[in-house]
Amino acid sequence: MCQEVNRDCSCGKEKVSFHLRDNIMSQEVIDRLFCPACSGTVALEKESMVADNGWVIEYDMDLARMYAIAKLGMEPDQVQPGFVFDEGYVTWREMYPGESRDIADERARIISMKETRPQEYLTAITAWAVERISRLKAEGWRKAKLA
Repeated sequence: MCQEVNRDCSCGKEKVSFHLRDNIMSQEVIDRLFCPACSGTVALEKESMVADNGWVIEYDMDLARMYAIAKLGMEPDQVQPGFVFDEGYVTWREMYPGESRDIADERARIISMKETRPQEYLTAITAWAVERISRLKAEGWRKAKLA
């Protein structure tokens, strides 16, 4: 089972949904969140922060390590911000913040073919998904790079 939590960024302009894989870690692991508009106000600290295309997540790494040690049997030095994010323990619910909103129209247009032109729908949805992931990789989104 996974948990979803919402957080506002530091400046309050953006709200992001996070996915907590297998409920290994709690939402308290997210210390602060910075959107592209407010991330320029902080220096990236690699010991506690992860950057993703202008967004910055600051984790409470002591808490993250405690959960990783207790629930995953890991050594403390193995638990870094990149691990927490990239392995999905505390990461974006979507491929990137706002993805559902950004793709709603494109997706609806393709899905509308499903009942009347099923073969065309399958071709279109597959091509769309492949192109979208390639574009997101090129844009530098962390989750897309791992897809």
